Amino acid sequence: MVTSAPLLQLQDLTRSVRLPDGSELHILRGVTCDVHAGDHIAIVGRSGSGKTTLLNQLGLIDRQTSGELLFDGLDVRRLSDRRRARLRGAGIGFVFQQFNLLDGRSALENVMMPMLYGTAAQFRNRRRAAMEMLERVGLSARADQTPNRLSGGEQQRVAVARALVRRPRLILADEPTGALDVTTGEAVMSLLDEIARESEAALVTITHDLQVAALSDRAYLLDTGVLTPLEETDQARGALAATAGIRAGRARVAEAGPGVRHGAQGASHAPHPGQEPPTEVIA
Repeated sequence: MVTSAPLLQLQDLTRSVRLPDGSELHILRGVTCDVHAGDHIAIVGRSGSGKTTLLNQLGLIDRQTSGELLFDGLDVRRLSDRRRARLRGAGIGFVFQQFNLLDGRSALENVMMPMLYGTAAQFRNRRRAAMEMLERVGLSARADQTPNRLSGGEQQRVAVARALVRRPRLILADEPTGALDVTTGEAVMSLLDEIARESEAALVTITHDLQVAALSDRAYLLDTGVLTPLEETDQARGALAATAGIRAGRARVAEAGPGVRHGAQGASHAPHPGQEPPTEVIA
């Protein structure tokens, strides 16, 4: 049972924009959610459901219209843009669908990039820290390669290393498997989840894929700006039943320990006898 205070607290969070005709577009409508250190939650939704807007709120990129957003008990709405930027750089790591790596830089240089804006100690130790993180994601031998010489899965692992090199307390993954095949995508999610748990960071995955959502501790549906626990929605109840095998397989791997986790990658996608294969049902 989690007893510590939440790392993230959202209470009745809203975000609206005024349109040229003077009317208001309500993008987020009273979003309420707690995220603790070590949590992995998924937020599922169609295009246009408000996922990117919510991600920008969680990442302290945009400001809410009303409601509360607390980061480690700190009301971020009261912070200046400069303090928000410092908090974002030090405490939040981003993993994007399209990787967003610098084409002309090596994998090592890409991972070192966030350290250029860190503390003096982080700047001095940036090469060592980046190499350690590349080794952690299995790419130390590819450190000198530029992105165009890496596979899609390798590029995403470099992006994961870059997001984690400053040891953030919150990791925001925006469609992290969208540009990958199913097997590579599951391997990347397993790696991201494992590293996040080891560092006790909170992991929030934004996705439209219920197979990815099934890998989380808790999943929510964001629909027309309203956040609802996924299992409570009629739309997703049948699909969640189809992904039960993924959750069960992942639980067995976790119980067996880290020594067998990587060997089990991909196995959790196999349906149980008589069970329909998991399908992506959120367009």
